[in-house]
Amino acid sequence: MKIIDLRSDTVTVPTPAMREAMVTAIVGDDVYDDDPTVKKLEQLAANMTGKPAALFCPSGTMANQLAVMVHTKRGDEVILGKNSHIVVHEVGGAAILSGVSYSVVNNPDDTISGADVTSRVRIPDVHHPDTGLVCLENALANGTVVSLGGMRDAYEAAKAHNLPVHLDGARIFNAAAHLECSAADIAQYCDTLMFCISKGLCAPVGSLLCGSEDFIHRAKRYRKLLGGGMRQAGILAAAGLIALNDMTKRLHIDHENAQYLGRELAKIPNITIDQSRIHINLVFFAINKSNFNHDQFVTDMLAKGIKINGIEAGEYRFVPHNDVTREDLDYALTVVKELLTS
Repeated sequence: MKIIDLRSDTVTVPTPAMREAMVTAIVGDDVYDDDPTVKKLEQLAANMTGKPAALFCPSGTMANQLAVMVHTKRGDEVILGKNSHIVVHEVGGAAILSGVSYSVVNNPDDTISGADVTSRVRIPDVHHPDTGLVCLENALANGTVVSLGGMRDAYEAAKAHNLPVHLDGARIFNAAAHLECSAADIAQYCDTLMFCISKGLCAPVGSLLCGSEDFIHRAKRYRKLLGGGMRQAGILAAAGLIALNDMTKRLHIDHENAQYLGRELAKIPNITIDQSRIHINLVFFAINKSNFNHDQFVTDMLAKGIKINGIEAGEYRFVPHNDVTREDLDYALTVVKELLTS
């Protein structure tokens, strides 16, 4: 039985071209700065985001945490969204590794405005922590994309208070595809950013942290501290080059499939979905059926060859990606309808 995996776009497998590139990659010891393929990937990442330098990291979580470590001092407060990845899915790393606390913005749409930033900047007072950093996201974890104007508004407010801005741009190329702009157009409104090559771009491992040369120099030292100093990492970077050069150009297909999936889910009884939220490849919906067994739903879907995550915050999330075809989506829709109407 073929397994259709809708849990995330992190489940994509390397393409045949990636596998071939990994086998033939020229490698060296990256801790010694000797891996030419890693250097090539880092330069490409810097060029695509309009930043002077970049650092290849094992994961997006590590890259975000490195940014917090470099930008802040212990005791600082970081302004960020309540549902941001750093808050929800990074195991409290900022508190453990950097000794910082959060000033959480809790807007219904998960955006952060310039007014939000300004209202949370601490005034000098013996009782207050110092505000040390603003962390933005684009695309947001809820599947929507922040406009360039929205990015500029938050960034300019931070700069008015001399605060650095870090962007969790895990899916920045999805956001750029939605906005019909370049990643650099988005990244101009942050000092540093992280993006993943293993989310939707099919690379097996890795994220890139981008910023100034001094920032990357300091981040590399912390990467070593956290155990992220990889050796012949060019084998992985070879796949990353294809991810950035080729796979970024096909993300619109995933977005079109997500729009299709959302329209068809809306036709199924007992499903509620806000299709206006489908900006990229993340499709959120709720099942409103009395006495519905949500755990059994996940089990029954798997029995039919479809992997999904369980309900979170009242919603399911289905994620089209390179390894999911339109025919796969049609099959998944048929199964969902059968399970909800039986």
